[in-house]
Amino acid sequence: MTSVLGSFLARPPRYGIGAAAVPYQSDLPTYVRITDIDEAGRFRPSPRVSVDSPLSGNYCLSDGDLVVARTGASVGKSYRYRDEDGELVFAGFLINIRPDPQRLDPTYLSHVLQSKPYWNWVASESTRSGQPGINAQQLSRLPLDLPAIDVQEDVADKLANVSALAYALERLIVKKRAIKQGMMQELLSGRKRLPGFSGEWGESTIGSLARAVGGGTPSTRVPAYWGGEIPWFTPAEIGASGAGLVSKSERSITRDGLASSGANLLPAGTVLVTSRASIGHTAVAAVPVATNQGFASLVPNSRRSTWFLYYWIQQNTAELESRAAGSTFLEISARKVGAIPIWAPSLDEQDTIGRTIRDADAEIAALERRLEATRAIKQGMMQELLTGRTLLVPSGVSA
Repeated sequence: MTSVLGSFLARPPRYGIGAAAVPYQSDLPTYVRITDIDEAGRFRPSPRVSVDSPLSGNYCLSDGDLVVARTGASVGKSYRYRDEDGELVFAGFLINIRPDPQRLDPTYLSHVLQSKPYWNWVASESTRSGQPGINAQQLSRLPLDLPAIDVQEDVADKLANVSALAYALERLIVKKRAIKQGMMQELLSGRKRLPGFSGEWGESTIGSLARAVGGGTPSTRVPAYWGGEIPWFTPAEIGASGAGLVSKSERSITRDGLASSGANLLPAGTVLVTSRASIGHTAVAAVPVATNQGFASLVPNSRRSTWFLYYWIQQNTAELESRAAGSTFLEISARKVGAIPIWAPSLDEQDTIGRTIRDADAEIAALERRLEATRAIKQGMMQELLTGRTLLVPSGVSA
């Protein structure tokens, strides 16, 4: 039977303390604010801060308590307190709710507050005034269709297991990214050598390993120049972390468009390097492509240099930025990119370094796909279990 949240609380919702945050001190309680809660409902302060008020003791969270953001862009975001998070005092833009544990499992409620029906309700409720927000009275009227408490606990356990898997994958991805970053620092500088390689690296320039090439834009007033078979990239399509292999762009140009502009047909294996509006973002062309003038791309003398250069640019973006100039916006020319000094090993070692780091990227990408699949499974389970579409038999009860 559908009821409302307020019917299942141990006491009415209340707002947090209206005090300013102070730098973290171990002898003061930690302050939890809207910005300290991540999208998955976890306490993730950056940095951790404290609160120094004689009233702090009145606003400490207890195990099972939840807080919900009541205003701004994060309205509706929630967090369930856990003892392992330490002593927390909740801030004024949060609403504290305490479920009656005999009737409403706090972990079950925390999953309800992550579900699509809940966010639809937040969107509807929070737009009733000019500033997005929900108050304590509105939150008390949140519709709930609850099963028995033992079923709630079983559902919460199953969803918690999937959440734990997602969290473990997130931590593993962070660890693998840190390992990859360390690998890049060591291998691309020659401080660490891969098995089978020795000898001195040679000092040279990027231009000795690759031809630096700019781009161009065909006239947008000539339809015949657009919609052809040549992918045409802009810097906005290349992410800061590296786009890897790319073959499809948002727009494409024709052969006539290529010939009419300063664009160049770049062969597969070219390292696309943005030269303005975020300098040093990289991708590797999987097919022949063109770019606009916001690139100083590198056409390697040997395809064996491609991935070494791709990762070297990522690792040394500051080198490009330090050579950029401009009054309206910073930009680095293809000529200046080609003149950047670089220490490089033999082609064999360049190739092996590039493939080694790329393998690490592939491992991270596989973990990210698994994480995305796990999150999708959790959303599907929430849709089924929290709406009653799929009913669980309580533990210890025969079907």
